[in-house]
Amino acid sequence: MSESHEPAGRCAWASPKEPLYVAYHDEEWGVPERDPRALWEKLVLDGFQAGLAWITVLKKREAFRAAFAGFDPEVVARFADPDRARLLADSGIIRSAAKIDATVEGARVYLRMRDAGEDFAGFLWSFVGDRPIQNAWTRIADVPAQTPIAAEMSRALKAKGFKFCGPVIVYAFMQAVGMVNDHLTGCPRHAAVARLAVPDGGR
Repeated sequence: MSESHEPAGRCAWASPKEPLYVAYHDEEWGVPERDPRALWEKLVLDGFQAGLAWITVLKKREAFRAAFAGFDPEVVARFADPDRARLLADSGIIRSAAKIDATVEGARVYLRMRDAGEDFAGFLWSFVGDRPIQNAWTRIADVPAQTPIAAEMSRALKAKGFKFCGPVIVYAFMQAVGMVNDHLTGCPRHAAVARLAVPDGGR
């Protein structure tokens, strides 16, 4: 039976050759995020990842934050043609006109939701019943690329006006912000993240 399990230790995707990836795995990935602005930032960055490796975005994250005013929706929603030209000329980020336009429009959607009394964090977390899903995968090969819940969230986001939020992107987002715990059971972070799902930390 042990042959069907990954070796015990950190999830294999967090290559020790990439210290930034290791720190992201050990400190951020799977930790429940409830801040609406932080959730929007992560959704945007996952959209920029489309067609690329996450490490590419991770290495550019600080440049993204600088370019997009700390992902403040109030500021980004006011971006106009000069900002678009500035971003397209910024080699520190991923220069995709479609993704830049989607980010600006996404900021406007975010504000429309807020002004209508709809909390972005509450909207997203409602898809998992406001509580992280605890999975128990033993092999990376068993971890799905998307799920029915991710597909449902994707449809709802698109209906709001968000873009670059297909079900695969959305599931990666859900994993990252702790809506699902997809650390392998042999990874020390699996139990640590599971405890974060309980209000008192499992004590």
